[in-house]
This record gives sequence, C-alpha cells and structure tokens, in this order.
Amino acid sequence: MRSVCLYFQVHQPYRLRTYRFFNIGQDHYYYDDYQNRHIIRRVAEKCYLPANRMMLQLINEFGKAFKVSYSISGTALNQFAQYVPEVIDSFRQLAATGCVEFISETEYHSLASLGNEQEFVNQVESHRKRIKDLFGQDPNTFRNSELIYSDLIGETIANLGFHTMLTEGAKHVLGWKSPNYIYCNNLNPKLRVLLRNFRLSDDISHRFSEKKWSEWPLTAEKFVGWLNALDPHEEVVNLFLDYETIGEHQWKDSGIFDFFYHLPSAVFSNSNYNFATPEELYQRLQPMAAISVPYAISWADEERDLTAWKGNELQSEALSKLYSLSDSIAKCKDPVILRDWGYLQSSNHFYYMSTKWFSAGEVHKHFNPYGSPYDAFINYMNAISDFTIRVEACANPVVIPVETVRKKALVKSSKKPAATRKTKAEPKPLKEAKTKSAVKAVKEAKPKPAAKPLKEAKTKSAVKAAKEVKSKTAAKPLKEAKTKSAVKTVKEAKTKTAAKPSKEAKPKSAVKAAKEVKPKTAAKPLKEAKTKSAVKAVKEAKPKTAAKPLKEANPKAKAKK
Repeated sequence: MRSVCLYFQVHQPYRLRTYRFFNIGQDHYYYDDYQNRHIIRRVAEKCYLPANRMMLQLINEFGKAFKVSYSISGTALNQFAQYVPEVIDSFRQLAATGCVEFISETEYHSLASLGNEQEFVNQVESHRKRIKDLFGQDPNTFRNSELIYSDLIGETIANLGFHTMLTEGAKHVLGWKSPNYIYCNNLNPKLRVLLRNFRLSDDISHRFSEKKWSEWPLTAEKFVGWLNALDPHEEVVNLFLDYETIGEHQWKDSGIFDFFYHLPSAVFSNSNYNFATPEELYQRLQPMAAISVPYAISWADEERDLTAWKGNELQSEALSKLYSLSDSIAKCKDPVILRDWGYLQSSNHFYYMSTKWFSAGEVHKHFNPYGSPYDAFINYMNAISDFTIRVEACANPVVIPVETVRKKALVKSSKKPAATRKTKAEPKPLKEAKTKSAVKAVKEAKPKPAAKPLKEAKTKSAVKAAKEVKSKTAAKPLKEAKTKSAVKTVKEAKTKTAAKPSKEAKPKSAVKAAKEVKPKTAAKPLKEAKTKSAVKAVKEAKPKTAAKPLKEANPKAKAKK
C-alpha cells in the first residue's frame, strides 16, 4: 500500500520595529510588539485554532488511519505562550491522540546551517529538548529551516542521532528520478531522506484559489485522481506545506477547510493510499538509492536553491555581519543578549531583503512588511550595529581590580602640591609663593642679573648700557626721590649717567652738570632732548648706554636694596 505523508510547518518570526540610525547605542529593543501580537492572534483565529480543531475531528472520525506531522519553530512557540497560549493547548490535544508526530527543527528557524555549524547544532538540540518537554515526544525526524539540505548538513544531522530528514524534491537534483521514493544521505546512508513532491504540494499551497489556473477549483476528489495517476510502483507522496496555507494564505471562503476535511475520506474510499508519519515510513520502507546534493537546496522559488536568502549583496552582508559575532556570543551569558541573538537569526529577515523579480518576486513582495528590500536591509543593519556594541561590551568587559584602584588613589593622594615643588626651570613669582621656604626657593631659582625683558630693551647696546647703569645706580628720578639724601644721590648719579633735560633740572648748576655729562651718557630719548646740544650729546652717548628711564627699572632696584 502506498502512503501520503502530510506534513505542516508552523512558524512566526519576531518582526522588527522601525529601528533608526539614531537609536543605535540608545535603545536596545528591536521588536514590533504591536505587529507581532496582532499577527499571531489573527493567524491563530484564522488558521491555527480552527485547523487544529479540524485535525482533531478527523482523527476522532478515522482513528489511527489518519496521521499528520508538524514542526513548530521556537519563535512561534514563544509567541504562542506570550499571546495565545490556547494554541499550545490545542497542539497538546493532538499529541495526546498518538496520531501526530512532532518534527524537530532549528530553534529560531535560522540559517545557522549555512553560517555556523556549532550554532546550528546548539539550536537543533535546544529545539529537540523543547518538543520533548511540551509534547512528550523525542523527535527522530528533522527538517531544516526552509527545507535546506545538502550532503554535509545531512551528515551533521545523522551524527546528532536523527534517522530521517525532510527536504525538497528539486528537479536539478533528481534529474530523471522521482521524489515519490525514500532515499538516503550520500555521506551517511543511515540517514533516510524524504523528498517533497513540489508539484502536488504547490497545487494546494500556491494555486488553490487562483481562478486563472486551468485546474481551478481544486477538490478532494480531483486531487485523489491525481494521486491515482502516479506510477503504481511509487511508494510515497510527500505533501509538505505551510500550516498557514489553511485559512491565512488561502482564506476560508476559498474552500481550503472543506478540501482538507474531505481529503481523508476521498483517499480512503477512492485509492489504495493511507496516511503515514515520517517515523512510520522509516520503519516500513527501505531507501531506493543515495541522493547526492553537493550544493544546498531549499523549497523556495523556482530555483529551489538559497537565492531567496543569499541571492544578493545585501543579504550576504547582513548574514556575514551577524555570524561574525559568533565567537563573542560564546563568551556572553546575558539571557537578553542570547535571546536577541536567536531572534535576529530568523530566516525571514533575510528573505525580506530579496531583490528577485517575476513570479518569485511577487511572492516575496506579498510576505514583505517593508516598502522595499533596501528598507529591510537598512533597518536590520541598524539593529545589528546596536547589537554588536552590546555583544562586544558583554564579551570583553573592562574590569579594573580593586587593588589597582586603591593603589592609584594612594599614589594620587601622596603627590605634593605643584606650588611647593622646587623647579629651577619655571620658578613661581613671589606673590604666589606664600611660604618662606617657597619664597626662598623662588629667589634661588631666579636669574641673578634680573635683566629687563628684551621687549623693553630694543637694541643690544641699549640692553648692555641698561645693565651697567642699573648695577651702579638704579636711582629714582627727582620727582620720585622725596628725601634729601635721595635727591643728593640722584644728582651725583646724573653727573655719571643721563642728566634730565633742562625743563626738569631747574637749578642752573644741575643744567650745567647735565651738559657736561651728556656727551658720555645721553640717557633721555631724543623727544625730550629739545636743544641741539642735548640732541648731539644724546646721539653720541646712545651707542654706549641707552639706559631705560629709572622709573621702569624700579622693581629691580627695590629687589637689590
């Protein structure tokens, strides 16, 4: 007797909210809670709950004769638990019948099998345990995300203890062979491979409500007639579908519920087929041959390859950026970061970035919540940029030992204030040196000649003359010398240095003395020397001295006294 293997995939991703560039580093929550809640409740009401009731009714009606299989992604299970827990209860009721097999897959419906083998293994083991905890079954059959399969992926699954795997019956892989047999992995023959009959499966999932289709409307009786037309030697017809086909992709008014409700009775009454699960097929049938799949295949689009998720530079860049974090993620223990790591791996994020055209493009556009693939890419990469910052901070925290902090604080407190340090190169002025010891240090460090800055002494000869005069006299002008002794000192100095112009030296004797001294000194500038003789004396004496007025040298004179 030939068999029909009816299998449904159940999956819902965590959709991302609009995450802008300016959110990076500021906001670490990436998910659109409103859309996720709204969609999961809508699909539960239109598909999951009524379809589960129908399957339970069929099992109650036909008993052990009717069998069905499911795989439910971890992200879908999380949203069921969060928003519609009654869906999980309805699947538990189906599990309790013994007529339903739950198949294992990746926890986050990810592309980890293409990017990181260890992450892939971790997700498979995690999902396997979860199915056992929820439904009491330890899965031995595995289906990869999007039915992705290759020889190497199959070998990895066999090494994890699975004995059966589902994949697509792609034309370019099968050639002349039929998908209606059971095959085995090319590298590990212990792994059985069930191939999807894509023509009959797509007739239900894609073309069922298409009125332009030549076979519309599709009824259960017509479909069973197609089954009977197959080669009688072919052993199994694998119908692998999205569960959302019932009520969501194909609405109720299209007749999809009626089709599935009448399908078992049509099969039992009009054919020699029965219904079987992958586990039963493994026990009953032997592989026809090994199937060689050196390059990965999937159930998407006409090509049945990976171009739906890795077909352009946007998708490749996003995947590369995501899985480049694998080593850092291995060091993280933060449950929130690990949760985000899983949710960001869902294949849907990369599917939305597809730039395919024609018939495949229409399918992608239908399921794409973004305005364009480029919007999907920018939004995803903004989220990944923020996630990268968090991962690196978690994996490589900057930890300063307590002892190091204490030592630094001790060294800082033991340093002397800058005002009390003795430095010869940059002495502190006397006004800022408030203690005697500091004043003494400043005086010692001060240059001995205490020369006037070069800005005031404009010529080298003038500087030299100023230094000689200051060292001998540094006398005050008459106006500033208020005591007799000071006046006398000034007068004596004038005879040796630069006598005041006649206007300032009112006594005749002083004028005479100034005239005698002028040829040697000429201390006053030309502007103050108003007589020809004074000008001449100043010009002759200028190269020798050109001393600055004593008023300006006052601070140095005080310092010397």
